[in-house]
Amino acid sequence: MNLNLDHKIIIVSGGAKGIGNAIAKILAEENALPVIIGRNKDDNKRAIQEILERGGTADFVTAELSEPDECRIAIGEVVKKYGRIDGIVNNAGVNDGVGLENGSYDGFIASYHKNVVHYYLLVHHALPHLKKSRGAIVNIGSKTAETGQGGTSGYAAANGARNALTREWAVELLPYSIRVNAIIVAEAWTPLYENWISTFENPDEKLKSVTAKIPLEKRMTTSEEIANMTAFLLSEKSSHTTGQLIHVDGGYVHLDRSLG
Repeated sequence: MNLNLDHKIIIVSGGAKGIGNAIAKILAEENALPVIIGRNKDDNKRAIQEILERGGTADFVTAELSEPDECRIAIGEVVKKYGRIDGIVNNAGVNDGVGLENGSYDGFIASYHKNVVHYYLLVHHALPHLKKSRGAIVNIGSKTAETGQGGTSGYAAANGARNALTREWAVELLPYSIRVNAIIVAEAWTPLYENWISTFENPDEKLKSVTAKIPLEKRMTTSEEIANMTAFLLSEKSSHTTGQLIHVDGGYVHLDRSLG
């Protein structure tokens, strides 16, 4: 399907690795120009090089998004170079394990800055340009906001905020025809997930126990499947879709996991 994303300037936070990287690659395949914003310059450069080798175009800005002023600077750099912003994918974040019993005020607030404050700030600073382009916004979220996980209050609360902001922005930005949607991720295979699985005494058995509970095909969601939905939501093919929390999860959250 031609999504008509040719030459669109689309920001992808955390686009150097995992889900964000898959999104950047799919956007490049659709002839958009993804601009990765991430903290590690070497990772950013490596991700861009991979896209260039595949025949796509891409760029990056190095920024520590948990620092509020760097969000403003990053958006400024994109606008200075390209003069426009056609879309934003808010993706950067980490399940940092800041819990209730063993957490702290400082840890909880830091988790918010890692996981949702920059969602707000990137869009806030980019909004004048999104108005001009009638751009689209996709927020990547997590099942933890709906299911709970235990031991991760900061991350779960931040994801609840991501969901709420998706609906709030969809309403506020109606006059500008800016669409805002979220993709909710459950069990998706990423480098961070692989690292987590490896902490168990028997990683293979742990992985089997997880995939056994995923209703559709008893397998992990791939980053590419999330990326494909992201590209669709950024495109004119989803022109009357806004304010939606779309679960790309093989039915994990909403279907009975005793199936099969």
